[in-house]
Amino acid sequence: MTMLNLRAMKRIYSLLLLLFISSLSLPSAASAFWVWTPETNKWINPKYSVKETPAEQLQVGVDFYEAGQYKESIQEFKKLIKHYSRSRQAPDAQYYIGLCLEEQGNIYASFKAYQLVIDKYPFSEHSAQIVKKQYDLGVELLDGQKGKSKFKQALLGDEYGVVDIFKTVIKNAPYGELASQAQYKIGLYLLEKKLYQEARDEFEKVLNDYPDSQWTKAAKYQIAMTDAQRSTRAQYDQKVTQSAVAEFEDFLEIFPDAELSEDAKLQIYELREKEAENNFLIAKFYEKQKNYKAAKTYYQTIVNDYAKTRWAAPSLKKILKMNQKEE
Repeated sequence: MTMLNLRAMKRIYSLLLLLFISSLSLPSAASAFWVWTPETNKWINPKYSVKETPAEQLQVGVDFYEAGQYKESIQEFKKLIKHYSRSRQAPDAQYYIGLCLEEQGNIYASFKAYQLVIDKYPFSEHSAQIVKKQYDLGVELLDGQKGKSKFKQALLGDEYGVVDIFKTVIKNAPYGELASQAQYKIGLYLLEKKLYQEARDEFEKVLNDYPDSQWTKAAKYQIAMTDAQRSTRAQYDQKVTQSAVAEFEDFLEIFPDAELSEDAKLQIYELREKEAENNFLIAKFYEKQKNYKAAKTYYQTIVNDYAKTRWAAPSLKKILKMNQKEE
């Protein structure tokens, strides 16, 4: 062996020794990522490994869940679903993912996770529980968005996530006890968003789809409220105001002893005030145009049909004044 070859061999040995020493100085956590298993004759990463049975894998996730380690719990449940998708523990794992997300405060994400149980495992024993949980999540999201900024609403869930959740509750259990409540909540949410026609349509569905429900009374009242909200201040076209009055009167006729009856009477009074004001403004318009006959007709309508409003007395004075001019 030449001197040149000896020098080359020494360099190789020195490099190998250096690599060996360096490997000993690495943190122990690094070597733990991959472990040789004689059973499988493979290198495996414990982070991604799965237990031998779905029951064992489920228990790992449950242990993390009960310890409040929800992120780790979700990872373990996802492993189960990936490796044992057809096992009887798979729907349990998906259900627990929903529970974890709910505990983390991810309302809309937990709703979607629960829905996966129904979509992928329609015969799961969790179905009834999930419908109730989804309804409660919808109520929580609805309450949470009241008075919240758009930024906070985005954290809670999609702006129309409330509607999505309640519609899903209805789809999952159309004849269940929560269906009519969910339908009513959709209308309530849209009413709060000032989407009056859309809200009215949803309240109508309560009456049409669930006529025997205890929520029909409240829906009937809210239909009148949507019309009342839609009616603007003393405009010439008061058809919506008249419709609201008719709806409240209809409500009183059907539910005379309801708790909302006094509120309905107050709403009727305020709406009739608005109608009277509208007629008064029209009368003044004709009076300025010197069309006294038309003006007098509107003033007289107020005196005859809206005698209990604050516009009756000034209308009567206007009529008397015009009568004096005619003499």
